[in-house]
Amino acid sequence: MSDRPVLQFWHEFASTYSYIAAMRVESAAAAHDVEIAWRPFLLGPIFGAQGLTDSPFNVFADKGRYMWRDMDRLCADYGLPFRKPSAFPRNGLLAARVAMVGMRDGWGPAYVRSVYTANFVEDHDITDAGVLAPMIMAAGGDPETAFRDAASDATKTALRRQTDEAQAKGVFGAPSFITADGELFWGHDRLDQALAWARKNHDQGK
Repeated sequence: MSDRPVLQFWHEFASTYSYIAAMRVESAAAAHDVEIAWRPFLLGPIFGAQGLTDSPFNVFADKGRYMWRDMDRLCADYGLPFRKPSAFPRNGLLAARVAMVGMRDGWGPAYVRSVYTANFVEDHDITDAGVLAPMIMAAGGDPETAFRDAASDATKTALRRQTDEAQAKGVFGAPSFITADGELFWGHDRLDQALAWARKNHDQGK
């Protein structure tokens, strides 16, 4: 058994609440001495299986209005900058494929945080490779290599399989957290509960 419990962090670049989780997850995990396994995936196929062709926040107007106000409040409480993007939801496919490469090569978490900042603070178009390139470089990757590998069949297949895995594990929204014993926690506000569960389950198994 590992010396530290591992918590899977399932996140989608179009997800507002995943932005909050991505900015908090590492410091919160450190407080619990838990390792984070970053798991980028796509909500589109999962929503499609639910009969949705758009974000629920667009489909249900009252829910959307609440979410944007909630984001204002939450980000103020956490001291996080936030600006409602001019386009929502933005397609996170390219960003997610690049994230798969980054997780493999060790610069993924820093890149992920910068993509969320671009989308939900700077209102940049994260579908644009020109927008993503400097983020890759700042995180420690090589943009040319990252885009080449992101376009490979291996990476495309890996992301599809990761999305299928999320769905098989019961993930229906983002962010979601899954502990080593398969316990699922949905929502940024379940982060601390998920970390505590991961810690307790790990310690009991020693």
